[in-house]
Amino acid sequence: MGGVLLVALLAVYALAASYVYLAPDLPSSESMRKVELQIPLRVYTRNGALMAQIGEQRRIPAAYADIPLQVKQAFLAAEDERFFSHHGIDFPGLMRAIYVDLVSGDRAQGASTITMQAARNMFLSQDKTWRRKLEEAFLTYRMEHEFTKEEIFGLYLNVIFFGQRAYGVAAASEIFFGKTLAQLTVAQAATLGGIPKAPSRYNPIVNPQAAIARRSYVLRRMLDLGFIDATTAQSANQEPMAAHLHAPLYDVDAPDVAEMARQDVRTRFGAGAENAGYRVYTTVDSRLQAAATRAVRVGLIEYDRRHGFRGAIAHKEVGTRTRPEDFEAVLDPYSSVGNLSPAMVISVADRGARVFVKSRGPAALDWEGLAWARREVRPDVLGPVPKSASDILQPGDIVYVITDGSGTAQLAQPPGAQSALVALDPKDGAIAALVGGFDFFANNFNRATQAHRQPGSGFKPFLYSSALENGFTPASVLLDAPIVMEGGGLETAWRPENSTGDFHGPMRLREALARSRNLVSIRLLRALGTPYAIDYISKFGFAKAGLPTNLTLALGTVQVTPLELAAGYAIFANGGFRVQPYFIDRIENAAGKVVYRAAPRFACEECQDTASPLDSAAAADPSQQNAVDKAALLRTADTLHGGAELFPTGRLADQVITPQNDYLMTDMMMDVIKHGTGRRALALGRSDLAGKTGTTNESKDTWFNGFTPDLVCTVWVGYDQERPLGESEEGAKTALPIWMSFMREALRGVPEHHRPMPEGLIQLRISPDTGMLVSAENHDAISEIFMVDHLPTGGTPGEEGATPTAAEGSAPSEPIF
Repeated sequence: MGGVLLVALLAVYALAASYVYLAPDLPSSESMRKVELQIPLRVYTRNGALMAQIGEQRRIPAAYADIPLQVKQAFLAAEDERFFSHHGIDFPGLMRAIYVDLVSGDRAQGASTITMQAARNMFLSQDKTWRRKLEEAFLTYRMEHEFTKEEIFGLYLNVIFFGQRAYGVAAASEIFFGKTLAQLTVAQAATLGGIPKAPSRYNPIVNPQAAIARRSYVLRRMLDLGFIDATTAQSANQEPMAAHLHAPLYDVDAPDVAEMARQDVRTRFGAGAENAGYRVYTTVDSRLQAAATRAVRVGLIEYDRRHGFRGAIAHKEVGTRTRPEDFEAVLDPYSSVGNLSPAMVISVADRGARVFVKSRGPAALDWEGLAWARREVRPDVLGPVPKSASDILQPGDIVYVITDGSGTAQLAQPPGAQSALVALDPKDGAIAALVGGFDFFANNFNRATQAHRQPGSGFKPFLYSSALENGFTPASVLLDAPIVMEGGGLETAWRPENSTGDFHGPMRLREALARSRNLVSIRLLRALGTPYAIDYISKFGFAKAGLPTNLTLALGTVQVTPLELAAGYAIFANGGFRVQPYFIDRIENAAGKVVYRAAPRFACEECQDTASPLDSAAAADPSQQNAVDKAALLRTADTLHGGAELFPTGRLADQVITPQNDYLMTDMMMDVIKHGTGRRALALGRSDLAGKTGTTNESKDTWFNGFTPDLVCTVWVGYDQERPLGESEEGAKTALPIWMSFMREALRGVPEHHRPMPEGLIQLRISPDTGMLVSAENHDAISEIFMVDHLPTGGTPGEEGATPTAAEGSAPSEPIF
């Protein structure tokens, strides 16, 4: 008896000594309560829809009260049925594990309770050593005295590792089943409950048979513990193991913006910020972003179809394959691209085919979805029109398709060309939608912000604006005729042409812009002089150093990104104010505290000479200026001049072109749509649209830049490795349909908005041929708008002049003709 007591005393002494030795290395109670989980960066739209979560660990924090009872019961049954009755250590299980370890010598046996696992996953290593087991026991004791059982269980369910980078039960539910916790079936809850014991062995994707066996064990334990009845257990056991890898459940597809947000947060807060739980709320509108993504993808697919079918990407013999898992195995190496899914052709009929679509199952390709697929013989040369499905496909072909979710599909192929779309709120530069390409994950290059391409004729409005400021008018007449330029900053003689290859003689500037006449633009720039034009055009945000110093500037040979071009057009849309594009509204840390808030400058014609009652408050507390609600800033003129709603004058954007210049340019660009190269946009049925097409030499870059007073949108289409898009491809045919598709949705339900004509403009009647003033009795006369200090000369209200000239005040440095 005395020997037993001595052993017991020695054991107690050893345990106490171990605690004294190990205690300094254990986390304190205070530090345990302050511990922060690795939570991925989350990026949201301006209305709170999730667009991305980025981090080393995929984790979705779930409050204990929000975790369904059946999920909790599954983990209790699988891991620790006595959790709510013991004090952190299950002594019978622990003694059994120690005995097995001593006998086997490999210390492989485990008897960890939920509290012990939570302690280990939060604060300790995964080593199977005596030291770690003692640390775990001491820390478990401390946790049981510092936290409630519910807090410990909730912590465990948020930190436990499931494989596939999933930490926590909510992330595991999403990754394995593509569901939220509330959507899980009993079988799926039991599957998740069985994984933590051995995440690699019981992974339902990697080892479904082992996962099924483990699920059966968990269901049996749930039945024994009275958590479920026999009928439920039997039904759950018969449920197929339908687990496969799911991408995070996002509300909005905007990976380009999400990557921009990641880079911004990393720059602001350091490399560890991606796992610190920051929440980024962007300016992106969920509905507009979805419309932009769809418009770009549909537009590129339509362009690609015009240039023929390049054939199957691979061929595999169908053989005896009949089971879905057989086809899935064949398609496993092929990834989806954008909205295109890989598929295997199973059979081919006369006017259709049957395919198996990866992760979706069988689908029918009817003739409507096949008939476009003329073979591409070589660039811009297509083979004969197919007469049957066998002219296009053979059983065993691996192709891409677009599915509609109802069992039908259309043949497709990843487009070779690319596109970018960016839409801005012209009032403050907020990015409402941005798409950097067909599929961000196939190519992480964000063309909206990173692709520097020539804007072509889309650059002409900036040149024309400089001309209006220098005395020219929309009625000024220049010659549309062949021209040969010697010298002028060019190494060899330059013989520019119009894109159509023809000439129309004398032409008013309004008409020349609408019809995008290159030769008129060149003569206009020569008349202005490139130094003056460069100085003026830089007001739109284009760096002077990047602007060509020769006459090619008139044709848009500068290198710009779609975002830079959209920002330039925003000045025309908002009345002449230069706003800076931005995409982050605010950033919150893991605790919900705002650590950054944007403070954009606003375009406000009514505010230019008005002080704000918020100025003094903002000076005393700068954070108040940043917190001003955007909706409160964008009031009508009447409200603004009431005084109480005004915002700090420091938030007013600089006006870089006059209201008169802006109005004239917008009116001229409306004619691009009414009568010119953008007239396809008339199909939208609105009269407040303005814009300009753009096409470079050999159609290597094609554009459409368009706007209303409420929204600016720029679309670019081209190849990453510059090459021609093909014969007859131009901005009106490639980029404009994408712009229209987006704007149709973006402006749905939005009333037309026309900016009133500002003071300093006058409407007069002119000759459409000479641009001169004519009498009211002239039946051929048309109406034109002029600045009051830039009226046309060379004619009078009673006669037509014989010699077209520039407006009074212009000082051409070279002959206009």
